[in-house]
Amino acid sequence: MLTLNINGKDQELDVPADMPLLWVLRDVVHLTGTKFGCGMAQCGACTVHVDGAPLRSCITPATAVSHGQKILTIEGLSTDGSHPVQQAWAELDVVQCGYCQSGQIMSAAALLAKIPQPTDSDIDQALSGNICRCGTYPRIRAAVKRAAGMG
Repeated sequence: MLTLNINGKDQELDVPADMPLLWVLRDVVHLTGTKFGCGMAQCGACTVHVDGAPLRSCITPATAVSHGQKILTIEGLSTDGSHPVQQAWAELDVVQCGYCQSGQIMSAAALLAKIPQPTDSDIDQALSGNICRCGTYPRIRAAVKRAAGMG
């Protein structure tokens, strides 16, 4: 049994010790906003926050985050889309296919929590591990700036 704090709630879960956090979130807890992309931590679709830092959940065993750390998923960012990053994404119509966007949003939210007024270089560096096959990068950067109150 593992105790995981997910979106502010402690949950007792009976899962294999080596089960990746992504599958715990999606298949056991039924929080499907976090996506499977590559399974190798290369695309960023599976990004969640652990104690405020972005983490690739596809390669992280659930046991690695079962020590009182706080896990935040896209569902926990806000229940109604009111987080500034989510609002900026909607206002600028960032999404094309949308598959990568929960990971993009989670990386952007972590960046803004750390650097409230990021430069273009800060944005590029923080989101460099998030791949968008549709190529919405200019809209993503503009949305990060809008969420920061810069655009």
